[in-house]
Amino acid sequence: MLSDGWRMHQLQKHLASKDHPYHKFSTGSWETLETKPKERGLDIRLELLKFYENYSANLMHLVVYVKESLDCIQSLVESLFSHVKNTDQRSFKCPSQPLSAEHLQLLVKAIPIIEGDYLKISWPVTPNIQFYKEGPCRYLSHLIGHEGEGSIFHIIKELGWAMDLVAGAGSDSNEYSFFSVGMRLTDAGHDHMEDIIGLVFKYIHLLKEDGIHEWIFDELASINETEFHYQDKVHPISYVTSTVSSMRLFPPEEWLVGESLPSKYAPNRINMILDELSPERVRILCESKKFEGSTNCAEPWYNTSYSIENVTPYMIKQWIQKAPTEKLYLPKPNIFVPKDLSLKEVPDKVTFPTILRKTPLSRLWYKPDMLFFTPKVYIIIDFHCPLSSHSPEAAVSTSLFVDLLVDYLNAYAYDAQIAGLFYSIYLTSTGFQVCVGGYNDKMRVLLHAIMKQIVNFVVKPNRFSALKETSVKDYQNFNFSQPYSQASYYLSLILEEKKWPLVEKLQALSKLESDSLAKFVPHLLSKTYLECYIQGNIEPGEAESIVQEIEDTIFNTPNSVFKPMSPSQYLVKRVIMLEKEIKCCYQIEGLNQKNENSSVVQYIQVHQDDALSNIKLELFSLISSQPAFNQLRTVEQLGYITYLSLRSDRGVWALEVVIQSTVKVHVERLSNKYDILFCHFLLLTLLWNPRILHILILELMNSLRHSKAKSMNCPTRISREMSNRLLIRNWRNLKTCGRNLASTGERLKPELSSLIGSSPRLLS
Repeated sequence: MLSDGWRMHQLQKHLASKDHPYHKFSTGSWETLETKPKERGLDIRLELLKFYENYSANLMHLVVYVKESLDCIQSLVESLFSHVKNTDQRSFKCPSQPLSAEHLQLLVKAIPIIEGDYLKISWPVTPNIQFYKEGPCRYLSHLIGHEGEGSIFHIIKELGWAMDLVAGAGSDSNEYSFFSVGMRLTDAGHDHMEDIIGLVFKYIHLLKEDGIHEWIFDELASINETEFHYQDKVHPISYVTSTVSSMRLFPPEEWLVGESLPSKYAPNRINMILDELSPERVRILCESKKFEGSTNCAEPWYNTSYSIENVTPYMIKQWIQKAPTEKLYLPKPNIFVPKDLSLKEVPDKVTFPTILRKTPLSRLWYKPDMLFFTPKVYIIIDFHCPLSSHSPEAAVSTSLFVDLLVDYLNAYAYDAQIAGLFYSIYLTSTGFQVCVGGYNDKMRVLLHAIMKQIVNFVVKPNRFSALKETSVKDYQNFNFSQPYSQASYYLSLILEEKKWPLVEKLQALSKLESDSLAKFVPHLLSKTYLECYIQGNIEPGEAESIVQEIEDTIFNTPNSVFKPMSPSQYLVKRVIMLEKEIKCCYQIEGLNQKNENSSVVQYIQVHQDDALSNIKLELFSLISSQPAFNQLRTVEQLGYITYLSLRSDRGVWALEVVIQSTVKVHVERLSNKYDILFCHFLLLTLLWNPRILHILILELMNSLRHSKAKSMNCPTRISREMSNRLLIRNWRNLKTCGRNLASTGERLKPELSSLIGSSPRLLS
């Protein structure tokens, strides 16, 4: 009810043909699952059993992902699935498009829950799946969603009207699809909404006039092919899910590829989709709290307030004429497309990260790829700046500095991201961090550009204002986050040193001006130390050369504001040590009065980082998480969100139990339930079946080996963003550990083996 994503999605569905399945409310509520069926004399359980008759073997697909032989797999599948009946059912077919003429040429103005203005321009189009070899929507989304110079986004960003832009078609249906252009607007962008819409149509007109270019298609095809062949291993559950979905949509020879590799240049198909992106077929959705008091309709399920206005092709023609006059043009050939995909020869077989280089300015950890053998490298540069968080003002200034760096780099580095080179600049508790990853061929070009941007940083007032405005709204929107997220935030405030409350940061941010930030940045960088980690397809000499080049760029240039940090200033973040036998309870009212949910977080501090203790704690969590979920959610019915997990704060490990629910549970009563629950878990662990425990420990050992391979080589990736996050997490673990990893790994082998079949020792 309080999620704008669900609310706006349902509003789009509501404004569709009532006889199309897309129009339906598909989330489910007490009204749809209990009240309305009873009014019609229906038993929902009997209806569910009737619906089950539609499940027929001829409509089903199965993917099995195991290590056993094909004969073994076949035997397993036959024993488990041979009883599924084939009643020769026909597959469901949707009517074609869910939007008729009355649902097009509309401007829908809706009121969201959170702060911020969003614009979405969409058209019903022919599904891309029908032409997956030609990939017409992929070609158009590449150009319309481009962020380099000459693009829609680059112009509206420079004008201070938008913070991001995404474009593309989305649907897993053969019958209908939508092509959308979505963006987050600034306050100024909201005022220039018609100009932005006109600019989008102006660019579409440019694509029609300029024609379809084969070199752009070939460049995209080359990038897609390289990405497909050198993709990182996908988590098994994601792999089988995507594969079984492909079986429903593609012929058998394409099941493992799907629509990943467009290979047929077909300009007529691209022009066909381009013609569908017309003013006659458009629908526009704008979300803003500025519409409060001016809407006259409400979506029935989520009660989203909205109003509708007609948008004629003549009006759009006028918007095109008054759109910004800045020059729109197509992107140039991508200089970051990798050419050299060869593997490096590394003479020394390094099993664990080693310190390769150490100077007063930096320290380099290095690990070559000894397992996956892909032409990729990952680099992390931690900028330790002790002046980054000594006050709320410093914290928000550092955060805005990082945001501006990313903003300035966007137009140049966008091509790198398209070509498989990814970068991120994160705010950390000790300063900020630069992380780059992907194909090693052009990696140094991107890294050098990032370092130069840091060195030559200036505050651009127009971008400062836009990013400050967005940051203020993001802080305000924390009030609308889930209660368990808020509870976890308050827990961090209690535990951590120099963790500033959001209220104080928001106050500091509201007073921050561009000239103040310009003065702060040299002060921030005047004490800096670099902690570097390089892993992958790279030789040790090149890794050292990269760090030397970074030092030369930021420390050894004339008038550089960077100065080395004294060893005594190296920051060690700490958390409060909770005393034994003392229970602390902190209760506070939720920040969103409209959210009926409450949340309780039970935090049990266990130990500082220690390899063997970590293993025991992880085993305990592995054994306890499922029964905890069952007891708290299924048996006790305490909440919809319930889980037990591990938590690490600055290298101090803890066990955390989270409950969120509309059920009001007294804290003391809940605490007693926790005590009973943990006694149950301890007894369960002590009496655990030795054979099961043996399997769990072996599974954990395998997981640790796999995790070590991920952290020291090319990390497993479900998505590009997850790749960077996983690498960063493992890098933090490496820094927290602070010991010889090789000796630690060897020492754990006999300890782990001794745990097998000895469950009482697990708790010692």
